[in-house]
Amino acid sequence: MTRLVKFNLVAGLLALIPTSYSCSEDHDHDHTLHKRSIPSAQLTPPWRPLQWGDVNIIHTTDSHGWLLGHQKKSFPEPNYSGDFGDFASFVAHMKQIALERDVDLLLVDSGDLHDGTGLSDGYPPGGVDAHDSNQFFKQLPYDLLSIGNHELYIYANTLDMYQNFVPHFNGRYLSSNVNITIADAEGNPISVPVGSRYAKFQTRKGRRVTAFGVLYDFTGNDHNTTVQTVENMVKEDWFLQAIADEPDFFLLVGHMPVSQDNWPAVFNAIRAVHPYTPILIFGGHSHIRDCNQLDSRSMSLESGRYMETVGWMSVELTKANLTFSRRYLDPNRVTYEYHTQTSNQTFDTSLGKSITNGLLALWQSFNLGYEFGTAPQDYYLNRAPYPSNSSLLTELGTKALPYALTVNNTRGNIPNIIIVNTGSQRFDLYAGSFNKNDQLTISPFTDAFQFIANVSLSVASQVLPTLNGLSAAKRSLDGSYERGDVEHIYRAWLERMSRVNVWEERDTQTTTKQNLTLGYVTQDSCPGVGDDTLHTPLPSYSIPNFIGSPMPNLPNNATVDLIFVDFIGPYVVDVLNVLQTQKVYTTADIGLYTPVLADQVWGIYAQSAWN
Repeated sequence: MTRLVKFNLVAGLLALIPTSYSCSEDHDHDHTLHKRSIPSAQLTPPWRPLQWGDVNIIHTTDSHGWLLGHQKKSFPEPNYSGDFGDFASFVAHMKQIALERDVDLLLVDSGDLHDGTGLSDGYPPGGVDAHDSNQFFKQLPYDLLSIGNHELYIYANTLDMYQNFVPHFNGRYLSSNVNITIADAEGNPISVPVGSRYAKFQTRKGRRVTAFGVLYDFTGNDHNTTVQTVENMVKEDWFLQAIADEPDFFLLVGHMPVSQDNWPAVFNAIRAVHPYTPILIFGGHSHIRDCNQLDSRSMSLESGRYMETVGWMSVELTKANLTFSRRYLDPNRVTYEYHTQTSNQTFDTSLGKSITNGLLALWQSFNLGYEFGTAPQDYYLNRAPYPSNSSLLTELGTKALPYALTVNNTRGNIPNIIIVNTGSQRFDLYAGSFNKNDQLTISPFTDAFQFIANVSLSVASQVLPTLNGLSAAKRSLDGSYERGDVEHIYRAWLERMSRVNVWEERDTQTTTKQNLTLGYVTQDSCPGVGDDTLHTPLPSYSIPNFIGSPMPNLPNNATVDLIFVDFIGPYVVDVLNVLQTQKVYTTADIGLYTPVLADQVWGIYAQSAWN
């Protein structure tokens, strides 16, 4: 589950973080990250050139701080090994190709720049999440950007965006239905858009564009921020006035999945006024590769997560029947050089190299190379069955949590059961050096661990299966999706894609079968094949929504500490009151179990187990 951070609690706990996490001079750790100009793994190139049109758009979304690329050696990570400097060089070359072709090329982003790696989250005390990493976005020629839900969990982050990020883009950072409350000149609170409601501009070729940046109906935003529902937004006078004049095309760039969400509300409002005007939609949030067409004169594209995908859309506007294409690019130098017809010697631009060097300097500044230990193998979030020896959740529940929460804890000798939501884990853990950046990549959320003492083992042992049994209904009833939970969508999509016959549609378009590497294999609702590089599908297994530590070997009438992350505290109290009637549990029964936060667990464990 995506985490709404309890900021005040976290701030109070920062002073309690063990000093063993800082790096001292007597530690012989590698603090550097050496950029691989040539990937160490053999990468498969794209299997055909991009299809260019009159208007072409490069799309990023849900980058979550992954600006130094994926640098692990196990596949599929090398597929995504290009860093943001490489991406900047790619964009520059593509802009030049567009000039030579005399066509339009736009660059857009659909939000969620915060929360995900050390570059965004590894800042020292007193900093603001993603403030430093966002400076690199400001160096690229983005034509439009939109706000994401992760820009709204903490007011300080939203305010930083409003004051220090949005002004740079001169009206092209859009928050059509998102406001922030600030003080006016007299000190009175006023609610104003974080960015612009909409933008109207002309492309290099003179095409008139009307653009909106829409956030889905998000309810997990912090105080002093507001999110208007999409349904109400399209009824506003300003929106109706903005769509009154017909542009050459509408450009909708927003943080909302392109399938099974509210894009049709925006689309239908425009279609009611302009039945035939092309509409290009770029979504995000659910972390998947997806495409659909709401009618023959529109296309909707969603381009994955974590800089694992760069999206491409083109459209021929000069024909009576519009011709669309879309592509999901693997962001690596082999992909970039293929599509720009450059080599390793001619690809890098001065801006690209400057951004890479800046990212490496930020890595050093945040001490992200601090090594906790050396992981003995790969551990997978859902590429391995749970439980199994290759399951990250098995390692977490049976080893990492029981050690990290009880070491140096006065309650450590009291039998316990630990329960966490699996959405707290965001990424696989790969063999080799396990450093500060890896720790934040895998578990970035600063959840606190709470407990209820003296719970009968016969009752405590039933809490985990009850939570898993109720979790689907709870998610619906409690609005977890509206508060940001998309892991279940991404995992269900991976499961569906893992069953795709990789050659079913591609056989007719390729002459030889290659030795394919693991990677994304996508089936969507748009015609043709969207994947830019052919892969073997990633295996994917169902995992529970909650996991727990091993049951203590005690009589049923024994009592234990029931430990859980604060995010699920209300659920635990409800379940305890369902499972027994001897005591009515309330939040007053909950205490803080340890000053250790969820994003520190793997580091504490690695220092002990992997050295």
